[in-house]
Amino acid sequence: MLLCAAGETNLQALKYARASSIDEAIELLREGGPAARVLAGGTDVIVAARERRLDVDLFVDVKHVPETAELSFDATDGLTVGAALPCYRIYGDDDVRTHYPALVEAISVIGGTVVQGRASLGGNLCNSSPAADSIPAMIVLDASANIVGPSGERSVPVDEFCTGPGQNVLGAGEFVISIQFPAPSSASGAAWQRFTPRNEMDIAVANAATSLQFVGGAVASARIAIGAVGPRPLLVEPAAAALAGGPLTVDSIAAAAAASRAAATPIDDMRGSIKQRRHLAGLLTERTIRDAAARAGVTAPEAPGTSEVRR
Repeated sequence: MLLCAAGETNLQALKYARASSIDEAIELLREGGPAARVLAGGTDVIVAARERRLDVDLFVDVKHVPETAELSFDATDGLTVGAALPCYRIYGDDDVRTHYPALVEAISVIGGTVVQGRASLGGNLCNSSPAADSIPAMIVLDASANIVGPSGERSVPVDEFCTGPGQNVLGAGEFVISIQFPAPSSASGAAWQRFTPRNEMDIAVANAATSLQFVGGAVASARIAIGAVGPRPLLVEPAAAALAGGPLTVDSIAAAAAASRAAATPIDDMRGSIKQRRHLAGLLTERTIRDAAARAGVTAPEAPGTSEVRR
């Protein structure tokens, strides 16, 4: 097929191949070399190829590999999401909506309705944007990417997957086949929020997610992640440590928010300033802590005069 870069008259010739199995996809990627790219949803990679931001000679379509379209939930084994499964299929699933509401919150705002008919969780992860909406949610849900390639299979925690803007741990010929989420524990909850100038079809100025597990009213474990405020989405371990081991208090929530602000390393651009983004990293951390606690059946204390931020 031919793709025309925006504003250009010259066409870029691209080859297309459809894989029907993991082995076939690996072989096609091997034959295609460095200019071969996986096509799952295609909402990011096709645009990048058209605008000549990627050197692409071959698209390997993996949507017809059965494992990339899997969606299954088990109360013991957790949730498996195929890397090419469209977003609308994920957030429309009853088990996902019941057990993983933070994931639903994150993926239901990726693009608009048309984009969500093609965009996939695996594609959002592999695009590895610092502002990706789904990645902080996946991080706090302790998700792992199941990767296949010429050397076999491996699993990488999502919090270790992105290495920089648009960069990740995938090696030559490797691709993500599915994403695995552990089953939620009892007395646990998770939440995700972002701030954007507009409510729809916008890129986050900042986003954050929190997951909490309680035992006897105390925080037994916590995971907090922030995005769009550094070169990659980040698991903020000092923020989680500020909460773990005791009940939620105004002071512990404030300490977690301060840790997120300290971990943020944002830039100034047309979408937001460094000062604004650091503030939002802390504020969204506070809000997601309270939402996650509520989902676990715990009422978190509210500091007097807590600011509001548009979701």
